[in-house]
Amino acid sequence: MPSRSRPSHALLRDPDFRRLWAGQTASQFGAQATQIVLPLIAVLSLDASTGRLGALRAVEQAPILLFSLFAGAWVDRRRARDVMVLADIGRVLVPTVVALAYLLGTPGLPVLFVAAFLVGVFGVFFDVAYQASLVRLLPRAELARGNSALEGSRSAAQIGGPALGGTLVSLLSAPAAAAASGLFFALSALSLGRIRREEAVPTPPQPSATVRRQIREGLRFVVRHRALRAVGLASAVFQFSFAALMTVYLLFLPRELRLPGAVVGLTLAAAGPGAILGSLLAARLPGRYGYGRVLVVAAVFADGVMLCVPLAHGSTATTVWLLVGVNFVFGACGQLVDVALMAVRQAVTPVRLQGRVVATINVVGMGLTPLGSLLGGVLADAWGLRLGLLVAAAGLALSPVCMALSPLARLGRRLLV
Repeated sequence: MPSRSRPSHALLRDPDFRRLWAGQTASQFGAQATQIVLPLIAVLSLDASTGRLGALRAVEQAPILLFSLFAGAWVDRRRARDVMVLADIGRVLVPTVVALAYLLGTPGLPVLFVAAFLVGVFGVFFDVAYQASLVRLLPRAELARGNSALEGSRSAAQIGGPALGGTLVSLLSAPAAAAASGLFFALSALSLGRIRREEAVPTPPQPSATVRRQIREGLRFVVRHRALRAVGLASAVFQFSFAALMTVYLLFLPRELRLPGAVVGLTLAAAGPGAILGSLLAARLPGRYGYGRVLVVAAVFADGVMLCVPLAHGSTATTVWLLVGVNFVFGACGQLVDVALMAVRQAVTPVRLQGRVVATINVVGMGLTPLGSLLGGVLADAWGLRLGLLVAAAGLALSPVCMALSPLARLGRRLLV
């Protein structure tokens, strides 16, 4: 494969890249919508308490800690496209079963807990596979453009997906909302299944003992690399605090501010346009001001703006516009951070280790999210929704501090790390 970079329009004319991009976008929107549909069903239909909502979110996030390392070794030994398609099929079936359970009789929380766990398992395999697939599909000179496109979709889905989920629950019945979220995974599987380019599998299938050695190799690579260690630490602090914040946030908006589900979805959707703006800036700002400066400044704005949310009162237009503005800034600056961090990881990681390094950083960065979700429920129960939200938002501010004190802050315009 040639190493020279093609123009952006030539990259977009690549049919296999377009199929990957379309499939990844649909899958990410479906995943984020499902993560909101299931908790809102628990809150609105089953009147779940704050503690049970935190437990539900923790169960969905637990597979990140339990399966990411195995998923990394699995992806490095198989075609990434096949892993993504199988994960999508699994996530079509789970919401369908939830919808059928509703049609046969309103399901209790145990059904939602099982569904959330399975969605989390399939999501782990898909996320590791799609991040490794781009390196196999494109030459390194084109990874920046490809990452900007894929991460733009993912960041938009992280906010636009919850908005979509909130709207589905507001406009449709519970079973219809669950089934509708599964349609996105079906679209993703159809698009990804049409990728025709053959992948060179970095590592052939090995016995289980060798798989364990491969997992350890990925762990050692991250631990020994100063930049990757910093990425993992900053991600862990952010994801832990963000999980706590979102648990309280999903209760704060409908219960404290009395916002209907559609308005909750609208406010969360504001980060979608912000993420698009951030994706555009991510292709320019690091090359102009340096990766380190962009990472730290963007993280300060993304995390700091969330401190404004506890200031909101009532369901007035002013409150709604405040939340829209907060989510727009969060989406734009958060996207800058996401793309820059992914560029760092890909630049320093050999192709044969891409899946395992992605998985290792996922475990380090997101392995504590179940505990963060549980903490969010505890904070809301002990201190109330507003103060609990403030504490969780303050925790986010520690992430840019970690970056500022690490080698990441000293990165220049080129990724020579």
